[in-house]
Amino acid sequence: MPEQRKPHVVIVGAGFGGIKLAKTLGKENVEITLVDRHNFQLFQPLLYQVSTAVLSEDEIAYPVRAFFRNYPNVEFFMAKAEGVDQARRVLLTNHGEIPYDYLVLAAGSTTNFFGMESVERNSYGMKTLQEALHIRNHVLHMFERANKREDSEEERRRMLTFVVVGGGPTGIEEAGALAELVDIQRKEFHHLDFKDVSVKLIEATPHVLPMLTQDLQDEVVRVLRSKGVEVLLDTQVVDNDGNNLKLKSGEVIPTKTVIWAAGVKAVPFIAECGGDVDRGGRILVDENLRVQGSERVFAIGDCSHFQLEGMKRPLATIAPVATQGALVCARNIMHVIRGEALEKFEYHDLGTMATIGRGRAVVQNGSFKMKGFFAWVAWMFVHLLRLSGAHTNITVCLKWFWNLFSGLRLGRIITNIQLDDGKTR
Repeated sequence: MPEQRKPHVVIVGAGFGGIKLAKTLGKENVEITLVDRHNFQLFQPLLYQVSTAVLSEDEIAYPVRAFFRNYPNVEFFMAKAEGVDQARRVLLTNHGEIPYDYLVLAAGSTTNFFGMESVERNSYGMKTLQEALHIRNHVLHMFERANKREDSEEERRRMLTFVVVGGGPTGIEEAGALAELVDIQRKEFHHLDFKDVSVKLIEATPHVLPMLTQDLQDEVVRVLRSKGVEVLLDTQVVDNDGNNLKLKSGEVIPTKTVIWAAGVKAVPFIAECGGDVDRGGRILVDENLRVQGSERVFAIGDCSHFQLEGMKRPLATIAPVATQGALVCARNIMHVIRGEALEKFEYHDLGTMATIGRGRAVVQNGSFKMKGFFAWVAWMFVHLLRLSGAHTNITVCLKWFWNLFSGLRLGRIITNIQLDDGKTR
């Protein structure tokens, strides 16, 4: 008798959820194709450290194929997903169609500019490795250009005003790291007037890190302000032309640097997958993580809309939601294959943590709260556990402690230099 064909599971996205799912299913008697437009898994929580020259890009990215050296039933396909034909059971990509028996959407999210085209056109997102490198190059360029004596005082202030929009973990961490980068530059730019330098954090609501208790929120704001960050709460952005940021109040902030960390939405591809999506483009799933109306299509992580009973909002777009969802999704796919009943997804909240700079962080898990240096150590330990590869763990840990004690950031390398042929490398 011919050998029976193994069920083919196609996973879109090599983020936290996609990798966890592929590793889990890789132990089962199935064939897996993992699809992503990049050949690496990106550790997005540390993007801000690349953008502020703390870490280098290879320290927060890990080759996808390296995860699956010992998984012969897992194949990686580098392509951009463009849609799903559920009737024919094929994933559509820019490099052809991929048939599936079961499909899992784990494609992640992208920056949400809330329909403000001018803001999107003239601001810097913080979701990809390229964006983080772009911010690093741009910020360092601003200091070099502002150091020119012939520029007007107004233009120097515009180049040296750095605005971060969004009071979530990414915005808080970026603003704190930028303020520390300014202190380092202060020691090396001998003729630049640092009274012209300004770091601002803008949040549309009255609170930063709303998932924390008020006392920890107050601690975050206090530490940021002690670092020289101007924190503007209950402040909304309405326009950005690349030279001036306009607020809803009518105030204008002259700046060439607006880093947008104010929201995320699902990648556009998700809208082409044959399911209903919410306002943020996230595809609706049922209690078993199946796309509503589909028997063979599942969705996990940032691109899925899963709402716990009794809650007004879907689960947050954070790594623990994706990894916990991956485990349940893997089990449910095997349940379907074996003809068994599916299990419900129940999310277990692991708490919230954010670093505010060198040696300072806040942590909360239920009634347990911590702040300061020991919170920073806990934050560091958790993030090291999530990084991939022993080499990365060692080098990143050493860099963090070296930065803690010395403040040096040797990653301040401008890489997008314009060459004599007019091209940027």
